[in-house]
Amino acid sequence: MGNLHRYKIKERICKLLPIDNRCLNRVLNGIQNMSEMQLVRLLRKVSSARGTVKDKANFKVDEDVSALRKAIEGLGTTEKTLIDVLTQRSSAQRQLIAKAYEKATGRTLIDDLKGDTRGDFEDVLVALVTPPALYDCQEVIKAMKGAGTTESTLTEIFASRSNKQIRELSEAYLAKTGRAMIHDLQSEVSGDYGKALLILAEVYVVQQYYTHTFSESMQALYEAGEKKWGTDEGKFIDILCHRSVPQLRQTLIEYKNISKKTLQESIKSEMSGNLEKLLVAVVKCVQNVPAYLAERLFKSMKGAGTTECTLTRIFVSRSEIDLIDIKVEYKKLFGCSLYSQLESEVSGDYGKTLKCLCGQDE
Repeated sequence: MGNLHRYKIKERICKLLPIDNRCLNRVLNGIQNMSEMQLVRLLRKVSSARGTVKDKANFKVDEDVSALRKAIEGLGTTEKTLIDVLTQRSSAQRQLIAKAYEKATGRTLIDDLKGDTRGDFEDVLVALVTPPALYDCQEVIKAMKGAGTTESTLTEIFASRSNKQIRELSEAYLAKTGRAMIHDLQSEVSGDYGKALLILAEVYVVQQYYTHTFSESMQALYEAGEKKWGTDEGKFIDILCHRSVPQLRQTLIEYKNISKKTLQESIKSEMSGNLEKLLVAVVKCVQNVPAYLAERLFKSMKGAGTTECTLTRIFVSRSEIDLIDIKVEYKKLFGCSLYSQLESEVSGDYGKTLKCLCGQDE
């Protein structure tokens, strides 16, 4: 197996696990002599191990379709059945259910859910039945729709998704709209924030091995920010948005060695607005994606009112990836369990659905 393939595996593992460079190097040392098939199996195990939702054992699609039909077609909707079936099956299993449901009824499951449920409960059930890449695509479209753009949603998605996820999102966008996602984004975002977001959204086939050493990247960032009168935003954008996760993790360590501040602190002191928020999100995701998303969840439930769309997006999109780690980080950061926070902040069938996806702490 070539170095480039191993480099891609290193990047995948970095995105999937919140581990430091020392732990990462031990993992990589352990895979040097593995066959390609062994590596693929390892990646599959890593990518599915930290989700709260798994494939259901003894899955029987016809039984699930029958249960859903009774819940939807009977007198009144049996919400508990909808919740139980759709939160306790993996996304791949839900796609099989949706396909079999349409074959049996001549109607799409999504249309029937929209007809029988309302509000946030409808939104989360429809999200669960939607393929992950298409769901991200719809969230991006929603963020760009109407007067004004919801930059916080775009920042969250493009900072936290892997290259593979963004590539699949881009393909889903083209299939749904007939247009390239990058072209639509260009008309919605501008300035330095727009430049940075477009780089993240474009997904370079490989975030190359740069000829720069980590020290050179770190030095360039230092000279573009703290050491300079005025800030060279372009240099920050170039390094933070073009480099791979392993490269950026090492750069963060090197930066701290020559500066009195962390790179995140430097960005906050040198920049403002949406660009600051995006680059800080990139740094946080390089360090620990689950911690970044735990913080997003906390902010969505903090103060008067709850931002349900953020809750729905994170719970649905991360339930098979790293929601277990998000729960761990949430408790470390905020001193209470994510499940208990949901109990106090969300209610009704929508709250029950999120709590089923979350799962109680063991």
